[in-house]
Amino acid sequence: MRIGELAERAGVSTRTLRYYESRGLLAAPRAVNGYRVYGDDDLRLVEQIRTLQDFGFGLEDTRPFLECLNAGHPAGDACPASLDVYRRKLAELDLLIAELTTVRAQVGAQLVRAQADLPDGPTPLCELGQS
Repeated sequence: MRIGELAERAGVSTRTLRYYESRGLLAAPRAVNGYRVYGDDDLRLVEQIRTLQDFGFGLEDTRPFLECLNAGHPAGDACPASLDVYRRKLAELDLLIAELTTVRAQVGAQLVRAQADLPDGPTPLCELGQS
């Protein structure tokens, strides 16, 4: 398939595919006319990149998964390097969750303090976020 068809099937732009190629994540042989020629394996690689990026992985983090796919592992994540990326991402997420939990507790404490400072009577609509 040519680049336009791959882009359409993968839900990305041709520019994105060229960028992946420039980063060494995707490689396509050229036909006699100079057009890139892609196969179903390339579609799988692009889908893997997009899925991982949707999960918050950086583009460079996708490389071990693509290498794993190219090595014949159907899911692309049964290789040591892919597992390492998963572990790093989980550690990053755990840190973010801890930070968000701390911020949530602080905002909750501020809400309790602010509510305690309210004068008696009904809360004005503007304070409830309504107009």
